[in-house]
Amino acid sequence: MKILTIKLTAPLQSYGNEATFERRTTTNYPTKSAVIGMIAAALGYRRSDQRIVALNKLKFAVRIDQAGRTLTDFQTVEWKADTRKITYRDYLQDAVFMVAVGSDDEAFMEKINWALHHPRFQLFLGRRSNAPAGVLRVQTFTATSPVEVLKQVAWQAMPSYRHRYADRSLDVIADADLLPDKQGAMVKDQVKSFAQRNRQYGFRAIAVTKVNPNSLEQRSTEHDVLAFLEKE
Repeated sequence: MKILTIKLTAPLQSYGNEATFERRTTTNYPTKSAVIGMIAAALGYRRSDQRIVALNKLKFAVRIDQAGRTLTDFQTVEWKADTRKITYRDYLQDAVFMVAVGSDDEAFMEKINWALHHPRFQLFLGRRSNAPAGVLRVQTFTATSPVEVLKQVAWQAMPSYRHRYADRSLDVIADADLLPDKQGAMVKDQVKSFAQRNRQYGFRAIAVTKVNPNSLEQRSTEHDVLAFLEKE
């Protein structure tokens, strides 16, 4: 299986779950639907493009490398003529995640890899205002599953965070079929439509496992001040 890992980091990220007009919360990790949306944007799929639904078939897992703190913003909006309401939006501050997506279709995974480096539409982490912190860091692997990769790649948290939480395990949330020995749960995170006026999501099964950060590959300590620049 061809697998891509994507490092997701930004000052603010937000991954919506069930929401109302007045309050929009965030999960504490990137949802599969949010990552599918980002990949679809990179590929140039518009919201009504039926090819988006096929992206649900990608195998998916995410590792929480640096848990973000919640920030709540409020906005005053004119709900209707002469009627204003205060709405609340939750964001994750300074979070770092490692996402892994995979497929047996190697050519398609290469296409996604290229698109993430040359996106057709603007990429964002959850909400449109949440731009990634620079060029996305994407790596390719060949492995049996995204979970296997996330049990090997280096811990991406800031040094101060790694020092403070070195004794804590990292959560890995994955498609339930990738963790058959773990108890599963259902989340409303399967894309049916991204249409602006008719967004629809179905349920998918997930499972959670933990990774000892001290067992992961060690990152190089070399500092490359220009590493964030795209070289292609």
